[in-house]
Amino acid sequence: MSMPAAPLSTSRLSRIAQARQLALHNTAPLPGGLVEPWIVRSWQRCLSQGQRPTDRVSFEAVSAQAMRQASEANRTLVQAARPILKQLGSTLADTRYFAILTNHAGVVVDVDGPIDRSDRRAAVITRVGVDLSEKSVGTTAIGAVLHELQPVWLHRGEHFYNDTSVYSCAGAPLFGPDGRCVGMLDLTGVEAAERPELRHLALHSARAIENALVLLRPHQLLLRLNWSGLPLGDDTDGLLALDADGQVTAVNRVARQLLPQLGPAGSDTLHSRDLFALPFEMLFDAARHGNGTLEVPLWSGLRLHVRASLAGRHAAPMSAPRWSTPASTAALPLREVETSLIRKAVEEARGNVAQAARALGISRATVYRKLGSGKRG
Repeated sequence: MSMPAAPLSTSRLSRIAQARQLALHNTAPLPGGLVEPWIVRSWQRCLSQGQRPTDRVSFEAVSAQAMRQASEANRTLVQAARPILKQLGSTLADTRYFAILTNHAGVVVDVDGPIDRSDRRAAVITRVGVDLSEKSVGTTAIGAVLHELQPVWLHRGEHFYNDTSVYSCAGAPLFGPDGRCVGMLDLTGVEAAERPELRHLALHSARAIENALVLLRPHQLLLRLNWSGLPLGDDTDGLLALDADGQVTAVNRVARQLLPQLGPAGSDTLHSRDLFALPFEMLFDAARHGNGTLEVPLWSGLRLHVRASLAGRHAAPMSAPRWSTPASTAALPLREVETSLIRKAVEEARGNVAQAARALGISRATVYRKLGSGKRG
């Protein structure tokens, strides 16, 4: 027999307790406004797996070998995240919250921040190699994020198990350069004040880690993308990495939103010509000559502002694109760089306009029109 829904309490903890009573012990639909729907979904998954809120959570011991294996298997993720985790540690220093980085399965691979190791409740969840997935420890920000693939905030009794009701946590998913989830970033406090704003901090920090993962992929050219009027140069940019032949090697989430051709995941077969309605060599030239932000046409007819930069010293030496423009074009407007590029292609084709047009991926009429408009009186 289901219980009637009681009036909502003004107390957050009372609303959580009310939701738990209804969701965990009754079949009646949960009234809106008690907890987020994703929390109820997580509770229901736990129940369907035979878990009960009163079961003890053991936080299984982690061997030294398991710690090494977890670190080794996620070396690139840890390398990308380490500076951001350090920064988070400073940001969280006076809050009693700390940062936990997990892989895609919810296994801890790194931690940072003000962790009180004398408090077992903090110590058991901050060991590299410990499994904090939903199947292991029930509803947490970690398990919820990896299921929902969205940032979350979870407070005290919103956890499934009674044993984990001392924690409050925010989390955000981490997507790799191929668009697939590689892990999550968690900010947790033990019997700490509720800080729902930490969800924004987790999301912002996760974006910085994702961008660092893009930069760690081998590439020769990095493109920062955004709509006209929006600034370029921070973690909100779309990032697109190309090899020396213009092939896409890495992409962040913002770039996938700006360029639908990239899709939600996977970009190994795409070339920059599939994305931009101009020869990719122009992007290399712009980076080489420091031409700043370019207005780049898309095949849809829209335009993006793009800032191109060559790979840093850590990258392998770049093979020059076939149609690199002469140094005299440095700092020229995009139209003049384009004209110079087309003229160079025609010269290399020994005056064969059709051959130059095919090489550039444009029509003969465009070649004639561009060269005609580029003449100076």
